[in-house]
Amino acid sequence: MSMKLLVLYRPNSEHARVIETFLRDFQREYTGGLAVEVQSLDTREGASTASIYDVVRYPGLLVLDNFGSVVRSWQGDELPQMAEIIGAAT
Repeated sequence: MSMKLLVLYRPNSEHARVIETFLRDFQREYTGGLAVEVQSLDTREGASTASIYDVVRYPGLLVLDNFGSVVRSWQGDELPQMAEIIGAAT
């Protein structure tokens, strides 16, 4: 099964640096098969995706299965531990 980590955030916001650092560290630490997709909420596509997945607090991190269904999600300033993401994706 092909899982994906979807990250929804605003690049020009107060949480941008935290998310970008988290993503860099995650991609450096985790070498498994979890694809990472980042979408800006400032774009039509990102806003639409947030609406589809009912993400109302930002940033939003979602682990999706290969059908696009949410396996686990986190919203707001409290970012998950990397182990939580990996656990949800396995």
